[in-house]
Amino acid sequence: MVSERVLLRRAEEQFLKREYDNALKLYGLVLKDHPQLKDAKVGAYLCDMGLDSDEEAQALFSYYQAIKELNDDADMIIDELMQAIYSTRVIVHDALSDTFDGIREGDGIGYGDFLELVRDKGSFKEAFEDIMFSTRVVIKSREEFIDFIKMLEKEGYDDVALRYLDNLSDNFGNDQEIYELYNLFDRDETV
Repeated sequence: MVSERVLLRRAEEQFLKREYDNALKLYGLVLKDHPQLKDAKVGAYLCDMGLDSDEEAQALFSYYQAIKELNDDADMIIDELMQAIYSTRVIVHDALSDTFDGIREGDGIGYGDFLELVRDKGSFKEAFEDIMFSTRVVIKSREEFIDFIKMLEKEGYDDVALRYLDNLSDNFGNDQEIYELYNLFDRDETV
């Protein structure tokens, strides 16, 4: 019988090679005998995500590896991030690109309408949580994108904001103002 540590290490190796089907099978073998093993559960979920969104899955895996020694509830943190990624979809429309010309009104809530909802609710957090499970925010300009990232950071949604920056900043080419948004999260904690 192969130990769960050997299978888990092999599954992680396959995951890092982006061999999600193989990794998922290995995580499944581990979970069969150890259904409560957090590393295997997170790995299986991230494999599933990796089949749809490779970059997000790899980033979350790296984040999980970094925080799991520091947080007993690291698996819950990853689960919340995955929920946010799946539930809150932001479409960025670069005015110079025709990538999103097919956006229809029913594809989500416009950024202006979202801001109106924030005003009506009196709380960014409440408005954001209301829409995050039901629709997406349609962002059509770099100014809207910058504003949205700043709002997310201000309201404590750093992980969500960074995910959007990582995944969508390429849509703006080498726009330094977009890349400078990373400075919002640069909290130097050197002693």
